[in-house]
Amino acid sequence: MGDDRHDDWTQGPELSAEQARRERERRQSSPGAQQAAPGEDAETLRERQRLAQQAMLDRWIDGVLAEQRRSRRWKLFFRFLVVLLILASLGTTLFGVFLAPGPMGAEGPHLGVVRVEGVIDRESRASAERILEGVERAWEAPGAEAVVLHIDSPGGSPVQSQRIFAELMRLREQGDKPILAVIEDIGASGAYYIAAAADEIHAAPASLVGSIGVIHAGFGFQEAIDRLGVERRVFTAGENKAFLDPFSRIAPEQRAFWQDVLATTHQQFIDDVKAGPGARLADDERLFSGLIWTGEQARELGLVDGLASLDDLARKRLATPRVQDYTPRLDPFERLARRFGRVVAEWAGLPRADSPVRYQLAP
Repeated sequence: MGDDRHDDWTQGPELSAEQARRERERRQSSPGAQQAAPGEDAETLRERQRLAQQAMLDRWIDGVLAEQRRSRRWKLFFRFLVVLLILASLGTTLFGVFLAPGPMGAEGPHLGVVRVEGVIDRESRASAERILEGVERAWEAPGAEAVVLHIDSPGGSPVQSQRIFAELMRLREQGDKPILAVIEDIGASGAYYIAAAADEIHAAPASLVGSIGVIHAGFGFQEAIDRLGVERRVFTAGENKAFLDPFSRIAPEQRAFWQDVLATTHQQFIDDVKAGPGARLADDERLFSGLIWTGEQARELGLVDGLASLDDLARKRLATPRVQDYTPRLDPFERLARRFGRVVAEWAGLPRADSPVRYQLAP
């Protein structure tokens, strides 16, 4: 305090002794400035002012700390909420996979339903493995008066469709209980292939039925890469190994060969349909041309036996209409693993193992 110089630490440069004295007098004379009490010297006034400034600074710091504490509390709250939602979702999934009761036979007579939904594919929910597991459950259930395939599918893999058809025909020959097919919105191509193994096929009047044919679709980009100046490098052992490559030209003999493959697969489809509902099929050359009809038109052509929904069948066949779904639950972990595998394979440029030939309604 012996130094007369005053350092204005919040504003401006250091002041000389005379300048500091004048600044103190100006502040003391300004409105709102703290005035010295009677008998109080200048040194005491300065100390009181310093303490007031310190108290104001303390209040400001306390406010900042309080705001930071509130912010931290909200962050912790939202983090806790996110963790709680994740744990709830995980718990629900684990319960559904491991603890929830599986499809059990309903009490009393009922129809055992197995759903065929979406594209028929090895890695889809309409895979042969999943559908046949459901069929086996419904077939063995003592209260199931019939096995009902509830179909809403545009078709898909020939191999998966043929596998389901063959197993249904095997069960049908045992004759223990009828196998019925009900087409909800669409039962086309490979989905109709499956339905053909049933003892009876029913459809809604406005549903889409048929499309008995085989398809392989692709693109030819050979002229595009020529114009872009891109060189396609494919190394094969066997002159026809890459004949389906979209960036290579297809020779006439290769085109004829591939058309023969499709025709052979188509004939397999036709033979199996004739082995199923063949006796009631109309003598119409369009039946196996790949055309698709409404349920009402399909009944006139013999593709379906009647127009009925699942509820209609339950009322007609049972005194107390009752259905039980025997379709196996989807394993969410398995689905996630398969999707992750597909993404990784596509990202790495690895070829997929899906068959290029499809019993599927063209999009």
